[in-house]
Amino acid sequence: MKRAEVTELVLSAKRLKGLTWKQIHEKIAVSTSPIVVTAALLGQMRLEPGEAAKAAELFDLPKEAEILLTEIPYRGSLPQVPPTDPLIYRFYELIQVYGTTWKELIQEEFGDGIMSAIDFDMTMERQPDQKGDRVKFAMSGKFLSYKRY
Repeated sequence: MKRAEVTELVLSAKRLKGLTWKQIHEKIAVSTSPIVVTAALLGQMRLEPGEAAKAAELFDLPKEAEILLTEIPYRGSLPQVPPTDPLIYRFYELIQVYGTTWKELIQEEFGDGIMSAIDFDMTMERQPDQKGDRVKFAMSGKFLSYKRY
């Protein structure tokens, strides 16, 4: 079994059971970020063994799939760059337009380095707005200075 097959089993069971990602998060790992749980079930992160057992039960997965959910994944899920899905492309577009600005502002504030995507937190929330609801993402990554050697 391959990790992509587990993702397909999860998506199929989610669809057939009529579950939302929020409901899935509440049943599998309420103490973990819903973004991490969703990413793990889509093959980009891993679950702890107890979380994987709950996922396997929820989605009626075979034992091998449960084990695969705990393994370190091969990350990076875009089938092509630039992405063609309009929602994902907007994030790509944000990087194209604001990437150099974010780089300058971060490095001016912190120095020569990067924002970690490993020691990282992210939240997403819906913000009601009279002109149409808004999507709010907040990202927080540890700053890692480049070292001279």
